[in-house]
Amino acid sequence: MIKTTRLRFSARLARTLSLGAAALLAHNACAQAPAAPAAPPSWQQGRSADQASSTLHPFAPHFTGRASKDLPLDKLKLPPGFKAEVWVEGVPEARSLALGDKGTVFVSNRNLTDVYAIVDRGGSREIKKILSGMKSPNGVAFNKGTLYVAERHRITRYDGIEDALDNPPAAKVVIDNLDPSQQAGHFWKYLAMGPDGKLYFNVGSPGNIVIPNYNQATMQRVDPNSGVLETVAHGVRNSVGMDWHPRTKELWFTNHARDWISDDLPNDTLHRLSRRNMHFGYPFCHQGDLQDPDLGKGRSCKEFDAPAAKLGPHIAPLGMRFYTGKMFPAEYQNNIFIAMHGSWNRNTKHGYNVMRVTLDGAGKVTGMKPFLEGFLENDKGDPPMWGRPVDVLQVRDGALLVSDDFNGIIYRISYKK
Repeated sequence: MIKTTRLRFSARLARTLSLGAAALLAHNACAQAPAAPAAPPSWQQGRSADQASSTLHPFAPHFTGRASKDLPLDKLKLPPGFKAEVWVEGVPEARSLALGDKGTVFVSNRNLTDVYAIVDRGGSREIKKILSGMKSPNGVAFNKGTLYVAERHRITRYDGIEDALDNPPAAKVVIDNLDPSQQAGHFWKYLAMGPDGKLYFNVGSPGNIVIPNYNQATMQRVDPNSGVLETVAHGVRNSVGMDWHPRTKELWFTNHARDWISDDLPNDTLHRLSRRNMHFGYPFCHQGDLQDPDLGKGRSCKEFDAPAAKLGPHIAPLGMRFYTGKMFPAEYQNNIFIAMHGSWNRNTKHGYNVMRVTLDGAGKVTGMKPFLEGFLENDKGDPPMWGRPVDVLQVRDGALLVSDDFNGIIYRISYKK
């Protein structure tokens, strides 16, 4: 009996030692195996082998802002009769703008987590941080006393907020689960209230040039009362600005084309939505006539809807508004102002200005020319600019506000004969 027990114990010991040795060998093998390379950042996705050593890169803003006294404001240029001045500074990463019924200007973040309210007290402006701890609250829209905020994953509403800036109401969720995959690409959202009373926004592509899922690279709208979501357009890679034509009520929006084809291709674009479910080409076709070298094989640009205008390669068009005020000369009525954030994916940089787009009586684009210039200092520099326009907003007196996320400043453009 003792002998049998000893044999069983020896067998168990041998098995234990064998398993331990195997585990040790596996551990050593894992320890010696090279670590998997880190995934490249989203903005590098789509680079060719020839572009692997490129030094081009996006430009981060100064998150703490910069004082206007330290900036070359005298370099800003406008047509005769127009004037640019600092309206307010010290708004970290000032992005999208929305105007309240009582004149409050609401300002968003993209990389940060806050929403601000700017109160004009007749010559001086007071900055109030009204919301914080949010996830990329890039989109702000105001309608009938309510502020709407688009985060990466949801849209919330704040009723009666202009009467409660020091003690904002609790958020009410309009729609949630807008980013179920936690996409690495264009997750920030511009938000605008349409003439139909619905909130419009783009769910961008999850990368530079990829096949999107069913709701990515689309223009969406949601009823703020019911929370019902609808798709209104497809093939929209990254739109960070939109507005409705004052007469036709058609939706117009800016769009960023893909990176890493070449310095001069493709163009970023301006689009006009004349019917529901138009498809503007992404990821198969860019700028209306450029087949994608990878994903466009076997497709034709004739399948898709062409843009209203080509705006320039990698020029980064963001906020856009139709001008309907009375301060500017009559020829500016119903023109479009577009904030060009400026190129990074281009060896010779351009943009960093506000452009004026003119239309004919049929609503077709007839021309585009610079309106506000002077932020670009050195088109070969790194960075090449001292400021970056993001959004434009017409205020009650007809002046135009322009946000600059690079410096945390909002400029005011006025006109006087």
